[in-house]
Amino acid sequence: MQAIQTVDAYLLQVPKERSIIVQNLFNTVKNNLPNGFEATINNGMLGFVVPYSIYPNGYHCKPKQPLPFIHIASQKNFIALYHMGIYAKPDLLDWFVQSYPKFSTRKLDMGKSCVRFKHLNEIPLELIALLSQKMTVQDWIETYENAFLKK
Repeated sequence: MQAIQTVDAYLLQVPKERSIIVQNLFNTVKNNLPNGFEATINNGMLGFVVPYSIYPNGYHCKPKQPLPFIHIASQKNFIALYHMGIYAKPDLLDWFVQSYPKFSTRKLDMGKSCVRFKHLNEIPLELIALLSQKMTVQDWIETYENAFLKK
């Protein structure tokens, strides 16, 4: 099986009943991110990264990959939104957790950087739009370096 290389190819392999939902989530993030992030396929997921042209060091765990920021994946039982800023910046996590009930009646299902959406027609896109606007590329680089490189 050949690795997925493009956003369109990723969306084509998503089950039909999920493709419009994943597309809407992707577009919500894309349309609300500050300038500088780049849409890509990274680790088999839709992703937004800081390109090498802005941050040539890449990701410390895998320097051959650009610095990851947000990823979206269609998993077996849910759609996942991975947001590295939530993982690295406690005040952003606190804001998200406190804001979530204002946009959804569902219980927040979350790991360190992963927000899982099991009720696919109830993804709080307005909240995801606000979250996407919270960090610029420079904010993310500074947060990343402070959280992961200065230990």
